[in-house]
Amino acid sequence: MNPADAWIDAHGADLVAWRRRIHAHPELARQEFATTALVVDTLRAVGLSPTVMPGGTGVVCDIGPAGPRIALRADMDALPLTEFTGAEYSSTVPGVSHACGHDAHTTVLLATGVVLASLPSLPHGVRLIFQPAEEVMPGGALDLVAAGVLDGVTQIHALHCDPRLEVGKVGIRVGAITSAADTVELRLHSAGGHTSRPHLTSDLVYALGSVVTALPGLLSRRVDPRTSTVMVWGAVVAGQAPNAIPQTGMLTGTVRTGDHQTWELLEPLVQEIVAGVLAPTGVKFEVDYRRGVPPVVNDEHATRRFEAAIRTLGPDALADTAQSGGGEDFSWYLEHVPGAMARLGVWSGYGPQLDIHQPTFDLDERALAVGVRVMTALALGLDGPEHA
Repeated sequence: MNPADAWIDAHGADLVAWRRRIHAHPELARQEFATTALVVDTLRAVGLSPTVMPGGTGVVCDIGPAGPRIALRADMDALPLTEFTGAEYSSTVPGVSHACGHDAHTTVLLATGVVLASLPSLPHGVRLIFQPAEEVMPGGALDLVAAGVLDGVTQIHALHCDPRLEVGKVGIRVGAITSAADTVELRLHSAGGHTSRPHLTSDLVYALGSVVTALPGLLSRRVDPRTSTVMVWGAVVAGQAPNAIPQTGMLTGTVRTGDHQTWELLEPLVQEIVAGVLAPTGVKFEVDYRRGVPPVVNDEHATRRFEAAIRTLGPDALADTAQSGGGEDFSWYLEHVPGAMARLGVWSGYGPQLDIHQPTFDLDERALAVGVRVMTALALGLDGPEHA
């Protein structure tokens, strides 16, 4: 039996209250002081000894015997986005909201810690990691890895809200479940001139247009399409007058891939293609290629452990899930130890599936209990009925 069941029966109202408190008071990356205080105070109240991370936000807390341990991670920060849900617990902070579900992630892990603390013993050590600054780059995962949070950890796991899955479902897959996400900024320079005499200057807008179409196209011919690599421009800026060739222009966009080896090759490949496309134009340029996060690649053994925990919810709980093109800095932990991330269904089953990172995003709070049950089962190594 999952000990989370009895705790949820007795404390389900606390679970919702914690989530609504965090949701109503969202904090941006590396400013999660109130959220950190809530986590610390709650864990101390049940006899645990949480540690606040350098910088004053983020919490790490060990439970159970010393020695090798598994880690469970949740992220804490909100987005710089105004909320339009109209919920009674809506954000009270102008221009900031929990539109990605990190309030739920923190609440689920906090409750899991409380449940584990109530047990007389654990089969092995567990480390709770409440991470700040997931929504920025470089993200808080790098800070925590540098602070040693993975010392002694043999596996690490995380849940992420998924509005495409119904409450009661948890999705997971072996291999890449998110993508690497890099940013490209290309700045172009020319002498400028009159549009009646393009032959006397370097036509910056023509050069810019050439890169807009050529870079994504050529990348798709130079990279294996099975790696799910895609390059998309998000902003194009150049010129003001219809009869003047501008002197400056800028392109910004993202490059994403689901393959770790391809991610390592993308920066020099982008530099090479841009140089080749622009060489005949005479336009000068600088490429600022900013590497983001690697893809989250779920380890097979860690995934099977997660699947067993999901099956404890019932025979229909385990769901398939596709690889996402989004980035997630949980991937930095997986550069050091094996682990897996799963997707927690938060859709009510009726009405629109409101996507994350949107001002209308909210979740069915029944998903909180599902998350606690899964994370507790995962920490204890519980199996589903067919494995019992």
